[in-house]
Amino acid sequence: MSEHAPDGRRGTGPSAPGEPGPRRTGDGFGRVLVAVYGIFALAASARAGVQLVRDWHEAPLAYGLSALAAVVYVVATVALARGGPGRVVARRVAWVAVGVELVGVLAVGALSLVDPEAFPRATVWSDFGSGYGYVPLVLPFVGLWWLWRTRAAPDSSLGPAPDPAPDPEEAA
Repeated sequence: MSEHAPDGRRGTGPSAPGEPGPRRTGDGFGRVLVAVYGIFALAASARAGVQLVRDWHEAPLAYGLSALAAVVYVVATVALARGGPGRVVARRVAWVAVGVELVGVLAVGALSLVDPEAFPRATVWSDFGSGYGYVPLVLPFVGLWWLWRTRAAPDSSLGPAPDPAPDPEEAA
């Protein structure tokens, strides 16, 4: 089901430049971001598939982490593509997936430098993604920034929150 603005355009972004409002995570710059995530989802999935089938016994930790990275990239791609106003679940899934990606690339990157014997073979996240031009290190920061930038603005049209009703037990 597609969402349409009052003037019939697809999407629900701001109607005027500079006007605050929620935006779909897969529109505008988000399309480029979703494409990059999609490329990484395909690359990590293909790499993990080959590694798991052919060479699992050589480096089970590294290849298991490659499979985890592939799943994270697939989930992030789908969630970013579907996220937008009214798509609360997709946005939450995107926040979690990109957050897991950030923790994963930082943890695996640091561990692969501190204990290289634990990673006899490289993963997508080894050495902070050096085998992929450090894009795996930069990508989650860009993803989190985009999710933050496309968030719904607080609804200020309701005015200040009313004071809660006094507790009858406190009045006595």
